[in-house]
Amino acid sequence: MKITVYDGAATIGGNKIYVEENGRGVFLDFGMNFAKYGKYFQEFLTERGGRSIHDLIHLNLIPKIDVYRKDLIPSDLDVSTYPKLNVEAVLLSHAHMDHCGNIGLLNENIAIVASPISIAILKALRDASQTKIGSEIAYFSPKAPQGDGRYLKSKSSNYVGRKFVCTSEFSGDLVDFVSSRPGTKRIEAGEVCHISDAALPFEVRSFEVDHSIYGANAYIIYGDVAVSYTGDLRLHGKNAAKTKEFVKRSRDARVLIIEGTRTSREDVNESEKTVFENCLKAVEESERIVIADFSPRNFERLETFLEIAKKNWKRACYNAKRRLHASCHRVR
Repeated sequence: MKITVYDGAATIGGNKIYVEENGRGVFLDFGMNFAKYGKYFQEFLTERGGRSIHDLIHLNLIPKIDVYRKDLIPSDLDVSTYPKLNVEAVLLSHAHMDHCGNIGLLNENIAIVASPISIAILKALRDASQTKIGSEIAYFSPKAPQGDGRYLKSKSSNYVGRKFVCTSEFSGDLVDFVSSRPGTKRIEAGEVCHISDAALPFEVRSFEVDHSIYGANAYIIYGDVAVSYTGDLRLHGKNAAKTKEFVKRSRDARVLIIEGTRTSREDVNESEKTVFENCLKAVEESERIVIADFSPRNFERLETFLEIAKKNWKRACYNAKRRLHASCHRVR
C-alpha cells in the first residue's frame, strides 16, 4: 500500500490523501485549503469562473495531478504531463468545506463515499450555492470552450449528478432528493448505492463519529495493512461514544491518519454540555434579546439553543442566509 499526502499536512483541513494498492486507489477527503486560498481570495474576490481550474493550478491551490474534470481544463492548460492517478472514489469524512470543497473539480466518474446525512448536506449546499466550480460537489453544470478555448462557459444542458455510495442504509427519499432540484434544468442523476454493493479497491468499514456537523464518518481501509482515517477525534458532543467505538476498532490498524486540530493546545475542559449550561445561565439572566452566533452547519449547537429557548419560555428565530444565528427573546 502507498499513501501520498497531496495537501493538508501543514494546515488544518485541505486534506487530499491518496491511498493506492495494485494500481487502484481512493482519496481520503479532497478539501479546500483555506490557508492557501486566503493568500489570494477573500469574500468578494474569487477565482475567475470562466478560467475553471487554470488559476487554481497556477496558484498551487490544488495539486498538479491528472484527476480533474475534462470540461474544466482550458486550452492553455496542459495536464498531460501531470501524474495520472487511478482514483475510484473519495471517502468523505464530513461535509465541511475544508474536507469536501474541491471534490467538485474531480473527474465525474469518481464516486463519493459518505454517510446519507453528509450526502443530503452536500446536495442542499449545491442547491443553495452560486455557480462557482468549487461548489459543484453533488452535481455540476458541464462547461464548453468559447473562442480559442481559454474561456469555458456552462452549457444550457441538464446538470450532471455524482455517483454516491452510502455508508449506511438510506431511503428512497434521499434518492429522490439528489435527483431533483428547483428550476427548469433537470439533474441527470448518478447512481446511489450502499457501500456493500460498491466495487471499491479496498475493503472499507465506516464508523459514525462525533463532530460539530452531523453525518461525520471515520474509516478503516483494509489492504496489505489496515489504515484508520478520521477528520478529528472529538469526544465532547452527543456522539462521543461512537468516536470511542471507532478508536477501539482502530487498535489493529498499522496507520492512523488524523487531522489533529488541537494537538498543540493544552487540555481544555469543554463539552457541549458545558456550552449548554453556560449559555442557559446567560439566557436566564437576560431580560432582553440574546443573539447566538456559531458555525453555519453546527446543527447540534442550534439544537442547544432551541432547547434553551424552550426551557426559558422564549421564542427562537434563526437566519441561515449568510450565517446561522439563533435569537431568543421573551414572549410577552
